[in-house]
Amino acid sequence: MNQPTSKATACVHAGSKADTMTKGVNTPVFTSTAYDYLDVDVHAYPRYFNTINQQVVSDKIAALEKGEKAMVFSSGMAAITTALFSILKTGDHAIFQNDLYGGTHHAITNELNRFGIEFTLVNSLSASDFEKAIQPNTKLIYIETPSNPLLKIIDIRAISTLAKANNLITLIDNTFASPINQNPIELGIDIVLHSGTKYLGGHSDLCCGAIISSEELMQKAWSSAIHFGGNLDAQSCYLLERSIKTLSLRVKQQNLNAHAISKFLEGHSEISNVYYPGLSTHPQHDLATSQMSGYGGMLSFEVKIDPDAFVKRLKLIAPAMSLGGVESTITSPAQTSHSKISDEEKEKAGISNHLLRLSVGIEEADDLINDLNLALHGNT
Repeated sequence: MNQPTSKATACVHAGSKADTMTKGVNTPVFTSTAYDYLDVDVHAYPRYFNTINQQVVSDKIAALEKGEKAMVFSSGMAAITTALFSILKTGDHAIFQNDLYGGTHHAITNELNRFGIEFTLVNSLSASDFEKAIQPNTKLIYIETPSNPLLKIIDIRAISTLAKANNLITLIDNTFASPINQNPIELGIDIVLHSGTKYLGGHSDLCCGAIISSEELMQKAWSSAIHFGGNLDAQSCYLLERSIKTLSLRVKQQNLNAHAISKFLEGHSEISNVYYPGLSTHPQHDLATSQMSGYGGMLSFEVKIDPDAFVKRLKLIAPAMSLGGVESTITSPAQTSHSKISDEEKEKAGISNHLLRLSVGIEEADDLINDLNLALHGNT
């Protein structure tokens, strides 16, 4: 069939293969790990990322992100580290946005130096500050927007323009936005990364990741990936494909809910700060509007009251460490995603003990607002 032009249609149809034996509409699950090697064009093997279920869901994700190729991994961190090590080698230098997901930040600061790879963390959103960090041996720039957990927005076009002028490869973690709200490849980015555990999976029951890029860069990523062994099994690939079919519907509802909740929190007496790019008060609101088609289902806020006591009073919104599911969840970044970084680094990044990150689900917005309001007023 022709490539779907709308994201909603691509979510359902891109990449999928109907069952030719039974005429079923869903892609069958092929659980084999042993395949014939005679009279075939490709030697299929799960660790080579080339079995049918792997290819189908990869093609769907590539279509949604406007990339030439994609690969799916067993976790977001498997995708991120594979992408980095497919580009970097001993003696190279890389530039990273400092305001990153805690797991990525921890991996950078604990792994790269061990392999003789230098790096600079830029504590700024300005492309000019990234430019100042470029060295003769710099190979890549890595950004995340919206960022986890403060929803900071960086100018994707400016970073990609800077990188191209200096022959650097750009990588972006697009997890918070999802392919529905943002397509960085169209804005000049080379490699897009996802923790598929979040919005792509969307039901809090899968752990996976993805890389999307050009055929040339994906070949480099594949050459490293087959050695690292971060492939995703057939059943999980099937579940991921099934989940992505409703991605557009889920994200659009989450966008609406998050915007309504952010407006409520912004005016509440027990809230000191709200971080959501859809608010006109967000410092990068105009930039977010220029590069996103929706503001996402993630927001964070700082409470004036005891944060743990507040969370324990919530009835609908569950305390949980992940995000992007159909159910609303809340977490303390200081205790979870950023627990591995030092108190000094937390303070520098603006991660306070009163900061809470809310992943807004698809429930009725008024029910979620009522839950938050009662908990903020101390009612049980």
